[in-house]
Amino acid sequence: MKSMTVGEFKAHFSDVIEQVKAGEQIEVTYGKRKEVIGYFQPNLTDSKPKRKLGILEGKATAIFMDDWEMTEEEFLGL
Repeated sequence: MKSMTVGEFKAHFSDVIEQVKAGEQIEVTYGKRKEVIGYFQPNLTDSKPKRKLGILEGKATAIFMDDWEMTEEEFLGL
């Protein structure tokens, strides 16, 4: 886990965000005693598991042309 002061955090905010998005955990400290005031870490609950294609995995593909359109009624079979 990386540690940085509030001043460093403010000065490098964009870099910190990129590091957190890449999976890094960052501890933010404050004052002469470097008291920990918070942690920044990636949101682990937001990731969705990869969907499996079943028996056709690796055997079939689907290509949609740019001019392909379908209304909601057609999609729902109404």
